[in-house]
Amino acid sequence: MRTELLTARGGTGAPLVLVHGLMGRGSTWSRQLPWLTRWGAVYTYDAPWHRGREVDDPYPISTERFVADLADAVSELGRPATLVGHSMGALHSWCLAAAHPDLVGALVVEDMAPDFTGRTTGAWEPWLHALPVEFTSAQQVFDEFGPVAGQYFLDAFDRTESGWRLHGHPARWIEIAGQWGVRDYWEQWRAVRVPTLLIEAGGTVAPPGQMQRMAETGYRTTYLRIPGAGHLIHDDAPAEYRAAVESFLTAFAQHP
Repeated sequence: MRTELLTARGGTGAPLVLVHGLMGRGSTWSRQLPWLTRWGAVYTYDAPWHRGREVDDPYPISTERFVADLADAVSELGRPATLVGHSMGALHSWCLAAAHPDLVGALVVEDMAPDFTGRTTGAWEPWLHALPVEFTSAQQVFDEFGPVAGQYFLDAFDRTESGWRLHGHPARWIEIAGQWGVRDYWEQWRAVRVPTLLIEAGGTVAPPGQMQRMAETGYRTTYLRIPGAGHLIHDDAPAEYRAAVESFLTAFAQHP
């Protein structure tokens, strides 16, 4: 089954929606599907500006646009969902829980914080603009991104007859990240009223101490820091990530 915005990945019961990070895609969750589908009906979601290089979105880039689109997707399920979000996807998931509490039953927030105010994308813009539109081999992708992120991007990019093509435009991705440097999302975080698992990487991208502060100020939060894990915790430390998520689903998310 494929709806307009969600792709069904298997499983039965209470819905879980997997929400990817910046430059990601729903297909990047493939390594988690074998165990997540034991916990409910799993769906993946592709965010605007991440749906293929030829697919744009008619609305201006904003967090509100992302949240509205995610709301449209989750509302199709007809019942509250557990949202499992990574990075950008985690931010949009908790903003959705704040704005539409009827749509969300629980949250997993992986390596994302509410306040990047003052940070800019300047340091990585030249690198991102220099990426080839198409990679001609898997090894080229691994050479560019490393073993963990390389596999992630192989899963995200559009597959072509001659290689792997960027599934969006770097200028758009830079604009998305740039918005996080001019506002914070503490108000939205404080408005969340569902159980939330916070998982922070030892090599986090979050400003120091913010995810701990989220744990201290949030509603029914569980916090775990995984030393040695990079930003893609679910791929870099898969056993620890799985154990944390399964424990949370058992305790808080009304899953068997």
